[in-house]
Amino acid sequence: MKHKKIKILIMIMVMFLVTGCTTTLVDKNKEPVQNPETGQSLTENILCQPENEQTRKLYEKNGVKLKDLPKCSKFTPGSTEYDGLWTGIFVKPLAFLILTLGKYIGSFAVSIIIITIIIRLILFPFTRKMAVQSEMMKKASPELARIQKKYEGKTDQDSMLRQNQEMMMVYKKYNFNPLTSCLISFIQLPLLFAFLEAINRVPAIFEENFLGIQLGTTPIVGFGSETFYMYIILLLIIGSSTIFMFKTTNNEASDPSMKMMPIMMSVIIIITAFFMPAALGIYWSVGNIFAICQNIIVMKGMEKHGKKA
Repeated sequence: MKHKKIKILIMIMVMFLVTGCTTTLVDKNKEPVQNPETGQSLTENILCQPENEQTRKLYEKNGVKLKDLPKCSKFTPGSTEYDGLWTGIFVKPLAFLILTLGKYIGSFAVSIIIITIIIRLILFPFTRKMAVQSEMMKKASPELARIQKKYEGKTDQDSMLRQNQEMMMVYKKYNFNPLTSCLISFIQLPLLFAFLEAINRVPAIFEENFLGIQLGTTPIVGFGSETFYMYIILLLIIGSSTIFMFKTTNNEASDPSMKMMPIMMSVIIIITAFFMPAALGIYWSVGNIFAICQNIIVMKGMEKHGKKA
């Protein structure tokens, strides 16, 4: 039943992803078109018109009809043609929220930060449950390890059945549900992709400069700019918050291979951060910091009130 639910969730996510995605703008030679000022590879299927004159010329030169698109200041989820269920449900509403809030506060980067926090607050009941489950798993791990050692090398059906029954008893004792940890990941992953698309497909966002950081520029490109040190700081924040976040959520599973997962995931994300738009790095960092604070609060609550926290 558990595997069936996971398969269903994966199928739903794949359906969303294949119905709409970012398309890279290419020239006549099928080479990606880059903004010479920022080094950013431009997106063909943008949702609204660029404001930067040089960027506009690059789009018009490569066949994008900007007159058919609304200005970013007038963009609404219904102001462009239908281009997929994924885009209509996730990308356009999120882009509209970022643009609307950013217009009033004067910064799309700050808008991303605020919206990230709001989304995290909405998801708090789920993420809190996940944090509690992680702490319960830490308590259950020694008992699970003893069970695994007890049945080590026994592969007959009767032994496997007894092992599963004893492990289920431990899960029940600590009120732990292995599926809960997966659920929040499936909730957050579409939001991560939606933020990436909103950033790449809305020129008003990727054209903005925030504290010396071009929001649409990747750190690997930003290292060549005059404000390279800001991209280094951003990478340090992404790296340190990711490592600490995984450290606070590591359930210390008895399986040695699972103990390596937080390290592997941290390394993959840090490497990926070199090539993700700075705005997405800001979103990721804020989300990590929120998760770290949440986990600290949950752990303190559990220490004070016991397992019922």
